[in-house]
Amino acid sequence: MKITQAVFGVFHHFDLARELEARGHLQAIYSTFPWARLKREGIPREKVKTFPWLHTPEFMLDRAGLLPLWAKDEIGYKNALWFDEYTLGKVDDCDAFIALAGAGLKTGRRLQARGGKFLCDRGSTHTRYQERVVSEEQRRWQVEVPVTDIRDTLREEEIYACCDAITVPSSFARRSFVELGIPAEKVHVIPYGVRLERFGPVATPPEDRFEVLFVGSVTTRKGFPYVLQAFERLRHPAKRLRVVGGVPDWMKPVIGRLPTEHVEFLGILPQAELPGVMSSSHVMMLPSVEEGLALVQGQALACGCPVLATPNTGSEDLFSDEVEGFIVPERDVHAMAERLERLAGDRELQERMRQAALDRVKHLGGWSAYGDAWEMLLHKLTRSD
Repeated sequence: MKITQAVFGVFHHFDLARELEARGHLQAIYSTFPWARLKREGIPREKVKTFPWLHTPEFMLDRAGLLPLWAKDEIGYKNALWFDEYTLGKVDDCDAFIALAGAGLKTGRRLQARGGKFLCDRGSTHTRYQERVVSEEQRRWQVEVPVTDIRDTLREEEIYACCDAITVPSSFARRSFVELGIPAEKVHVIPYGVRLERFGPVATPPEDRFEVLFVGSVTTRKGFPYVLQAFERLRHPAKRLRVVGGVPDWMKPVIGRLPTEHVEFLGILPQAELPGVMSSSHVMMLPSVEEGLALVQGQALACGCPVLATPNTGSEDLFSDEVEGFIVPERDVHAMAERLERLAGDRELQERMRQAALDRVKHLGGWSAYGDAWEMLLHKLTRSD
């Protein structure tokens, strides 16, 4: 098989590209990041094609806080259109073209006309479902930041309709597509892998206090207000919540209305530091209201850290409730606080869940298993030997 990919930036697509390259299937991968950033990903230079002219300056200006929302939306939309025009003129015929959702509409259609398959890889729920759920959550917390650009939404829906298959990382994400009318047989679940060589226990949680951890963007989508509310209800004489992740400016007023006693905001940490904070935590909370599959869950489990999450994080595809952690309904602060209380007061349960997390990771496929699942799907779709 000859497979070509297209992705905005990096995401998990370079993990997939490495697996396809190892199996002899990768024809090329197209990205909107420059080679200076992509060379660390381990793909031969001749197979990496770049169109960085809009995305790279957008990324740098946004990181510096110099890009207003209207400009970010406009550049993002233009980037999708121009990147598609670029790949349209460059992509050679292949058996399958895998494009991150929002990319490759014209390119995918042209390859379909030439006998190839067009796959849309969506890292989250259906775009309409995401808009509905996240907008509702932001209204709860008086946040007035648009979730999506309607132009991007319409483009994605056009891609959903014309592509040959849609891939998502969790059963939760798949259900959102089926709920919104996409045929179930068109949507395939392929959970992400975990870089197990980078994550493992390097410490143990302290016995004289109870350590709670949150890792991710500090937003309403990730359910962060419920982390603070549940932690505040936890009755423990020596508790601490460590928060790893960036805090958008629009989120700061929300946090200002919530309890933050015994909470430490560590900001964004290098990935190399995550095993240390995960290994030394008794539990990691991730009560998201919407996402595809939060990679930090598998990383935490690999470090022996139980996870308290909602089904909306893709947790049901990673671990079992009451075994390696807890799965509770979204927005259910009472249930979250009760699980924290139970875990904090039971050292045997802490150790049992910690060991179960480490055992579970042995059966979680790394990126090699992710590549195997993709290869099986591609063979099925292309009927290639």
